[in-house]
Amino acid sequence: MKKIFLLTVSVLLLSSCSQRMLDFTIVSTKNVDLSKASTFTRSKTRTEGTDIVHLIIYFPTGIPNMKEAIDRALEKVPGAIALVDGVVYHKYWWALVYGQHMYVVEGTPLIDPSLTDNTVKMPEYLIVKLNHSGEIKEYKEIDKKEYNTIKSKIINTTDVKYFNYNNKL
Repeated sequence: MKKIFLLTVSVLLLSSCSQRMLDFTIVSTKNVDLSKASTFTRSKTRTEGTDIVHLIIYFPTGIPNMKEAIDRALEKVPGAIALVDGVVYHKYWWALVYGQHMYVVEGTPLIDPSLTDNTVKMPEYLIVKLNHSGEIKEYKEIDKKEYNTIKSKIINTTDVKYFNYNNKL
């Protein structure tokens, strides 16, 4: 009797459900200009977005929204305007006191190259100084000549004091 009770309680505590709601060819929550469809490219990797609502003593803190899940999947990839060849899942689990109710959207992002930010140019040579926590203290852009000077100074220096690092954990 004790084993049956423990089995029943564990099944109730670990219960969850997942339903495959739909498979889609293309889905978007954004305005897509189909006249530029020939310029769109498919991403090489799939992306996933979720919208989660928490259940506290069976009372939900909201209603999960499929549009939010799609938007979150699209926001993960710069320039993404739609998802292709994807799936929408409805998942939930509940353990008497706490649970979750969610939509999960997976798909391959369709990217509009005109929306990606290709204008950001990284400097070719950069000096970055970090503090002991590993956070950036300061940084400055340098030219090739200054880089080669610093590089040769480091390579030619064998003084231990130059490389001394206090390793406090």
